[in-house]
Amino acid sequence: MKITIIGTGYVGLVTGACLAELGNDVFCLDVDQRKIDLLNGGGIPIHEPGLEDIVARNRAAGRLRFSTDVAASVAHGDVQFIAVGTPPDEDGSADLQYVLAAARNIGAHMQGFKVIVDKSTVPVGTADKVRAAVIEAQQGGQSEFSVVSNPEFLKEGAAVEDFMRPDRIVIGCDDTPAGRRAHDMMKTLYAPFNRNHERTYWMDVRSAEFTKYAANAMLATRISFMNELANLADCVGVDIEAVRHGIGSDPRIGHSFLYAGCGYGGSCFPKDVQALERTARAYGQDLLILRAVEQVNHRQKHVLGDKIAARFGEDLAGRHFAVWGLAFKPNTDDMREASSRVLLGELLRRGASVAVYDPVAMDEARRVLKLDFAEEPEAFARIRFAASPQDALPDADALVIVTEWKAFRSPDFAALKKLLKSPLIFDGRNLFEPSVISAAGFEYHGIGRSILTKANA
Repeated sequence: MKITIIGTGYVGLVTGACLAELGNDVFCLDVDQRKIDLLNGGGIPIHEPGLEDIVARNRAAGRLRFSTDVAASVAHGDVQFIAVGTPPDEDGSADLQYVLAAARNIGAHMQGFKVIVDKSTVPVGTADKVRAAVIEAQQGGQSEFSVVSNPEFLKEGAAVEDFMRPDRIVIGCDDTPAGRRAHDMMKTLYAPFNRNHERTYWMDVRSAEFTKYAANAMLATRISFMNELANLADCVGVDIEAVRHGIGSDPRIGHSFLYAGCGYGGSCFPKDVQALERTARAYGQDLLILRAVEQVNHRQKHVLGDKIAARFGEDLAGRHFAVWGLAFKPNTDDMREASSRVLLGELLRRGASVAVYDPVAMDEARRVLKLDFAEEPEAFARIRFAASPQDALPDADALVIVTEWKAFRSPDFAALKKLLKSPLIFDGRNLFEPSVISAAGFEYHGIGRSILTKANA
């Protein structure tokens, strides 16, 4: 099939590359000429395991192309995927300007029937706005079309695997002649994913739009729930990891997204929770649980800083810390809403200096942190970007772990102890077992594991 992808971010580039891998003829459009030049030159603008190889292979085979030519992109695809950004607006609602601009471009250039697919995460009712934008831009044109909702469920760091081996495909279509035609085309497009068993869930458009927000809100809720319990566990002398295993073994609960830590971040959970709350307010509803989820997560990003201040005092002038992990999660260089940004802000504004390391996010971190401290250049100057995990350690008063990269899971504790000024670890992701750390001669502070720290002190 001939497919057009509008937007070459995480969702658009992964969707386009993976659909090309299945033999489709894919045209990827982006208004950013620098990004298109990078892609046409063999690079990719994001870090995503496996993606670079798929892009290169399908470019070479002629199944994947990149351009800024809007008219050509509309002419190419029978199915037009809108996969542009929907950043949060000032009031927390999703900003649809890029989605609607894409819709208007399709309407202005389309000839013949098109399936217009909302792949971006958008609020309930967006398909109606896209439909209106297309009609307005047609200026009397008679081309038929149907707007479909097909939300993505991709995890950064595992997006290729998630796309190629989906646990579900959600598609919302209208029950109209155009909608039924779109249904058949989408069924053909996704047929390769359903050969083993049916993975597609068909529903109306609004329910499909809502499903994406509901899924992310549920996952965010599980994380904040465990983080709140972990904070209580520190007070009452409970090991939150034992609790996680105990409740996760219940099949009604399961083990996923029950890890206590220093807060969630990224491009999805924070903005989607806010957008769903904003939608509720527009209809006179108050989502009390989601409001609490957001508040708990905001507070959780300060837990590591609070633990450090409790150990060393509020004034950290003259203190130096090694920080492992900057991206909001492993296997990505995404720094959006990353917990590391909150922690570094607290440490630096309390007078400390830091040496930081992340396996892939160093360039992005340097760019983002420079913006964060644009009005505090003296504070930014106290950040040293280390060349390796070991390079971050010398003379540090403590090691602070913020992102659970696999490369951090099994360090040489003897070497670690020699490099650090004091054998002290603040583990924001509970990577290590307190008993093992204690046996190695370290003072250990995890999240919800203080009973073990105290018992082994």
